[in-house]
Amino acid sequence: MNRIDRVTAILIQLQSKRVVKAQEIAERFGISLRTVYRDLKTLEESGVPIVGEAGIGYSLMSGYRLPPVMFTREEATSLLVAEKIVEKYTDKKNAENYNSALFKVKAVLKEGEKEYLDSLNQSVVILQHSFHAASTADIPSMQTVLQAINEKTSLDIKYQNAYEDTVVSRNIEPLGLFMQNNNWHLIAFCNLKNDYRDFRLDRIKDLNISAQKISREHPSINTYLSEVSKKNHLNKVVIAVDKMVAKYLVTQKYLYGFVSEKENDTRVEMTFLTESLETFARWFLMFGSHATIIEPEIIKEDLKRLISDIYKNI
Repeated sequence: MNRIDRVTAILIQLQSKRVVKAQEIAERFGISLRTVYRDLKTLEESGVPIVGEAGIGYSLMSGYRLPPVMFTREEATSLLVAEKIVEKYTDKKNAENYNSALFKVKAVLKEGEKEYLDSLNQSVVILQHSFHAASTADIPSMQTVLQAINEKTSLDIKYQNAYEDTVVSRNIEPLGLFMQNNNWHLIAFCNLKNDYRDFRLDRIKDLNISAQKISREHPSINTYLSEVSKKNHLNKVVIAVDKMVAKYLVTQKYLYGFVSEKENDTRVEMTFLTESLETFARWFLMFGSHATIIEPEIIKEDLKRLISDIYKNI
């Protein structure tokens, strides 16, 4: 990235949040702090009112805004793909809000980019696999949940437990949302049970912000989920699978604690959290000739023992 593009990008970053630290800018662009200070000085000299305070960060003077920034074709395309995901995996209200925001993005595009996006609109489809699909049509507003978290206010909900017809009322203090196996979950402190609970969002039949403010301190949702993983003695397993085989694991991997994956030229690196290394090892044998174990080393001993037992029975 040349300096002009970088300085422009820094200005956009300053508009994206109230305070931006110099270290954040340096890490984003892979530059030194000295270069960051020089770029900020360039912006100031061009008339941009930057307010800086040592040890805190930099911000733009209140009320200062640039006209809408032009998006590149690649950025606009990424937003189009994100729109498809939002439509499929979030609630109706959130999808409508995103769609409204995307209209504003399209409004500042050049004619050529607008035509380009229109031509691609029917070329991107997000499919949910029937094995673990869950409808998002009836889930309550995620915006309401996030509003309550931001305002530190509890929620009144009506919840239907799995395999039960009865609907119970609860007052809960929300921590955050996460998605697992294609279902949205709300982690919250239940004032009736006096403990943290996991509420499947599609089982919440009614949800409203209450007048009751949250007074107790709660951990962040990342901290909570991390602690739960430790309590449940989940084991982290990382494997690398040939791409030609990985595509056939799209359904099975969710049964064995799939968390995330990243691709390189020929392989897909997958991360799992599993309760049983031996059970995972038995599944791994199905495609092990096209994969390798990255971690942990201990699972390799389970594999060797299983292979030895199989060999004795041949």
